[in-house]
Amino acid sequence: MVRIAIFASGGGSNAEKIIQYFEHHPTIQIALVISNNKNAGVLGIADRYKVPSQVIHRKDMYESDHLLTLLKNYKIDLLVLAGFLWLIPAYLISAYTNKIINIHPSLLPKYGGKGMYGHHVHEAVKADQSAISGMTVHLVNEKYDEGGIIFQKECKLNQDMNATEIAAEVLKLEHKYFSAVIENYITTHINRLK
Repeated sequence: MVRIAIFASGGGSNAEKIIQYFEHHPTIQIALVISNNKNAGVLGIADRYKVPSQVIHRKDMYESDHLLTLLKNYKIDLLVLAGFLWLIPAYLISAYTNKIINIHPSLLPKYGGKGMYGHHVHEAVKADQSAISGMTVHLVNEKYDEGGIIFQKECKLNQDMNATEIAAEVLKLEHKYFSAVIENYITTHINRLK
């Protein structure tokens, strides 16, 4: 059984789709949800689906081995970042080499990097009057949004779309593809890395 920890900072719509997708999977389990926000909607989603959850503080992530111990106690094989806003520290990347994936709401390398998350991305896409946007699933390294790309999917935009409408189109792609991309990555990579 491959055990996944989902990291999320907000409402958790992608996390919910992932939990639903793997709820009855024979070889993949969502074993833990981690948030850096005690008021995050994702914690209620975890509770609703009876997935254990933990709130971590900055010191837990950057100043101690608490997080790594927690992940080891839950026997976590893969970390999935679904709207998690903190930079992943080097010790965690080292412990989970090629086993941390993130979703980003643009076609990287465009509109990526520090400060480029959520609505900031869609506002930048609108400001550039881009004809397309999309989503990227990528491996995580020490720099925001610069890890190897696993999957991308684009959507066409109308020039009259505002940032909220662009966000809704990209979110549809994320909900449609992210879980299957995770499953494929596990099948083709994680089982060989174990």
